[in-house]
Amino acid sequence: MRVPLSWLREYVDLPATETGRDVQAKLISAGLEVETVEQLGADLKGPLVVGQVLTIEELDGFKKPIRFCTVDVGQANGTGEPQEIVCGARNFQVGDKVVVVLPGATLPGGFSISARKTYGKTSHGMICSSDELGMGDDGTHGIIVLPPETEVGKDAIELLELVDEVLDIAVTANRGDCLSIRGVARETAIAYGLPLRDPALIDVPAPNAYGYPVQVSDPFGCDRFTARTVTGLRPEARSPIWLQRRLQKVGMRPISLAVDVTNYVMMELGQPLHAYDRSLVQGTIGVRRAQEGEKLVTLDGVERKLHAEDLVITDERGPIGLAGVMGGANTEIADHEVTEDGVNGTTDVVIEAAHFDAVSIARTARRHKLLSEASRRFERGVDPQAAAAAAQRTVDLLVLLAGGTAEAGVTEIIAPSAPHTIALPAGHPDKVAGVDYGRETVVRRLQQVGCDVYGQDELVVTVPSWRPDLVDPNDLAEEVIRLEGYENLPSTLPKPPSGRGLTHRQRLHRRVGRALAGAGYVEAPNYPFVSEQVFDQLGLEAADPARRVVKLVNPLNDEEPALRTTLLPGLLGALRRNDGRGSHDLALFETGLVFLPREESRGATHLPVDRRPTDEEIAALNAALPEQPRHVAVVLAGAREQAGWWGKGRPADWADAVEAGRAVAREAGAELIVRKGQYGPWHPGRCAELVVVADGAEQVVGHAGELHPRVLKALGLPERTCAMELNLDALETVGDGTPQAPGISTFPVATQDVALVVDKPVPAVEVEAALREGAGELLESIRLFDVYENAEQLGEGRKSLAYALRFRAADRTLTVDEASAARDAAVALAGERTGAVLRG
Repeated sequence: MRVPLSWLREYVDLPATETGRDVQAKLISAGLEVETVEQLGADLKGPLVVGQVLTIEELDGFKKPIRFCTVDVGQANGTGEPQEIVCGARNFQVGDKVVVVLPGATLPGGFSISARKTYGKTSHGMICSSDELGMGDDGTHGIIVLPPETEVGKDAIELLELVDEVLDIAVTANRGDCLSIRGVARETAIAYGLPLRDPALIDVPAPNAYGYPVQVSDPFGCDRFTARTVTGLRPEARSPIWLQRRLQKVGMRPISLAVDVTNYVMMELGQPLHAYDRSLVQGTIGVRRAQEGEKLVTLDGVERKLHAEDLVITDERGPIGLAGVMGGANTEIADHEVTEDGVNGTTDVVIEAAHFDAVSIARTARRHKLLSEASRRFERGVDPQAAAAAAQRTVDLLVLLAGGTAEAGVTEIIAPSAPHTIALPAGHPDKVAGVDYGRETVVRRLQQVGCDVYGQDELVVTVPSWRPDLVDPNDLAEEVIRLEGYENLPSTLPKPPSGRGLTHRQRLHRRVGRALAGAGYVEAPNYPFVSEQVFDQLGLEAADPARRVVKLVNPLNDEEPALRTTLLPGLLGALRRNDGRGSHDLALFETGLVFLPREESRGATHLPVDRRPTDEEIAALNAALPEQPRHVAVVLAGAREQAGWWGKGRPADWADAVEAGRAVAREAGAELIVRKGQYGPWHPGRCAELVVVADGAEQVVGHAGELHPRVLKALGLPERTCAMELNLDALETVGDGTPQAPGISTFPVATQDVALVVDKPVPAVEVEAALREGAGELLESIRLFDVYENAEQLGEGRKSLAYALRFRAADRTLTVDEASAARDAAVALAGERTGAVLRG
């Protein structure tokens, strides 16, 4: 909301020395977010005067039309002689009053004006446009043509109100009252302790039976509708300069007198209005819900298909406007045009000032992607009792500026409603703020806001009509606190209870993050929102449980309306963006929640705020939530080890992804079984299934390996991208939870190497498991250090697996015979289970 300081001063007698910066500080202290104070005309320097065009000479021989003009500027140039000026604009003619800047002046932006020779003539100044004066958009982008009655030689800086300060306020969703000069003036008056001249306090005639006929079929959607009629408007009447300038300062473009007046009153009082050309309205004006499939061409020229929840304004033909959002083109106010018969245009108008349901207007505006100044105010809350005053203010201005006549008929339809009251203990604000305000301060501050307050220890507060955001005692407490000053609240640190620390789950989460970071991965948290199309890109089968998602009712992005069931889409998206920006060697990880819908969906319950919820209430709420296990995932692309003087380096491959899974399992204290698998986005020949044993049964907790080429192409990922994802909560349940430090023995190790020949399909992990079991308790570690394939030496379809076995006893030095016996037992069991034979 842009608020000119000059307009604000009309309703609050601010000290003459107060600047926009001073007002900004006061309003910020009161809780409003004043982002900037724009200094209009700060570097503007005269002389800038009103001139009248005397002659225009067209100059030929140039690439564009050029005019040499003489302009009467009175005595502003010190001689009284006509001023010679060269100008390229063509939207003025002889006799027009224009704005002239003379040599020695400075225009906004530090543009100095001096006499200069151009196009073979000497130009002594400029004829100005609104852009050159920093006035904002006037809809023409041409030379400013002033009304004929404007005095020649008059100071244009004062006439056009070019010097001013404008406060730009970021109005929060709950403060719809501050989307008006009236609302900001009220806050300013409170901040300075000054009286407010409320522009809505004007005499309004009582409703009668002679007004324009109106029928409201949906009193919930429209609880108040005021209609007034003005006839005999002069079609040629234009908005005066002061009105146009005020609209420009608040960021609106002047259009025509009737439209400008409704916009002006909306910015002044916060009540959106609409003016209909009475000659185009047929019959009774109605308010109802749209019929599904009805169509309406709005003022922006777009035909819109209406929804059954849309609230519409109608006449006998059907919809003539989207209530609270935008009017229809079929009743648009016509601008004046000069014809052979004279000046034509709208002469009779019907003024609408209504109050609509905020939720309905917000949904309609978003449904049609049609956000307007009116809908912006209605969806935040408009003062319903200001409608009649706004209609009267509009009528008065049209009568004053366009010579119209206000008809005696006044239509006002009001749905019965009672003022909103709140019971407030007098000490409640003290309790909330931790400050002893006292009853008198609480009552005084609430009365300043506009509340009526009764009672002693238990106050009964009647909320003003312009503050629909005040709904409970805490809202009233906040009003007291903000007006007393947030800066006056004491800073006290809470005292945490002793004996509490991180949970087991939190500690595991941190250990996993440190382990992966130590292994060279960079954490890349992502938003938990996904589109359902990403599951097709990942190659998941139609019946895959990961395709069952929890959808959001009000997603931040319509393209991603669901909560993730896997961490891979977000991580792969981060990898793609970084690769596209030149970072090709990537190793990213994320730990986070995934969201799995429950078989039986239950409605969520509202927990109380005046006490701690019971265990049953918390359990009922948790039961309504989706399952949220914590997962961990990594993605890799490019080089895993960089090349340099030390060697060639190495690209990331499936084994790195598998090792990341093992590293996570070690932190959880869980034994991870790695075996060949096939699932979704992974390459079927380079996919490992990650398994743990829980309660005697195997449980698949994740997968790791290289992604399928089709997935890489669909997601735009680098070649040979690898990934791993596993269920961290499942690992936690089977692990002992405490990482074990390695034991340090005082006895030497005995190392035995074995090379076993097996069939190619036999997994190395099965051979390793057999060796480990057969070696017994003396085996300290086992490592696969070589895989060799040669059909001539080993035979067709055979491979050699070489393992290093380390033996150690806790209480003695092993003999060669003991180590050899353990090795032979290991080889014997491997041969029995996998058909392995020692390589000769």
